[in-house]
Amino acid sequence: MANITASMVNALRQRTGLGLMDCKKALVESNGDEDNAIDILKKKGAIKAAKKADREAAEGIIESYIHMGGKVGVMLELNCESDFVAKNDAFKDLARDICMHIAAASPIAVSREEVSEDIIAKEREVAEAQAEGKPPAAIEKIVEGKINKFLSTVCLVDQAFVKNTDQTVGELITESIQKIGENIKIKRFARFSIGE
Repeated sequence: MANITASMVNALRQRTGLGLMDCKKALVESNGDEDNAIDILKKKGAIKAAKKADREAAEGIIESYIHMGGKVGVMLELNCESDFVAKNDAFKDLARDICMHIAAASPIAVSREEVSEDIIAKEREVAEAQAEGKPPAAIEKIVEGKINKFLSTVCLVDQAFVKNTDQTVGELITESIQKIGENIKIKRFARFSIGE
């Protein structure tokens, strides 16, 4: 068993922004392996975030972002549970980062449930046409795969976060719920672009 030092705990805390005890427990569980400890903390954070998902998020802020000299603009409603968190710098930074992501990645909906059936039907038609000539069982798998790929590129929470492509925007929200300690939800957004 590895000897867990205060400097190891502090280094993990600096990387994750989590509490000392959570970091120490994760290091003990991972036998001092910092990367493994981060994985453990992520799993525990996802569980904690899932527990908070049922709590009402009726407070929050409207954040805006203008990019490219006024050519692209974004407005976002990001909700949390309390007015105290809505005024917190970490929450405001999260809202700004999501706005910048929306400006860069042009999502069409917050989640898959919000994508219109008409858009999905058109994508299905295109995918079926591209898979024509394949065995029927293969066509179904190809079409579903292409639709899932399409949805992951147009749904905000499924998109790879532009500042860290190793995580999705949904994972960024989950991580923020763990750090901030309240439920956080992207309520809605609007993206404006000159000429569109």
